[in-house]
Amino acid sequence: MDACKAGKVRIAGEAVKPSYLLTENEEVVVKKEGFNFEYRSLVLIEKRVGAPIAVTCYEDITPEEERNKYKSWFLNARAPARNAKKAGRSHQKERREIDKFKDDDDDDLPEELT
Repeated sequence: MDACKAGKVRIAGEAVKPSYLLTENEEVVVKKEGFNFEYRSLVLIEKRVGAPIAVTCYEDITPEEERNKYKSWFLNARAPARNAKKAGRSHQKERREIDKFKDDDDDDLPEELT
């Protein structure tokens, strides 16, 4: 649904809304990560079904070249690195150490500055 709203789903060259009524043997082009995937509807179903049944209702007609480009891109794509030490709020023990450190620093200052 979000892809339709973003204009990434096209039928006959026109962007479609989520409420578009698909017909049999209609070709759908979906743009994802800069790649164009093409599908053809084979059988229309009335209600939601599981993946094993849904796969029989459409045909993937994406050109092999486009599919291979996506696969090579997908395999080389890396998840963004995360720094676990800096993520989120510090633990209670770390906060106590920080507070103790700050309190120790105040003891070193002359009385005029405290």
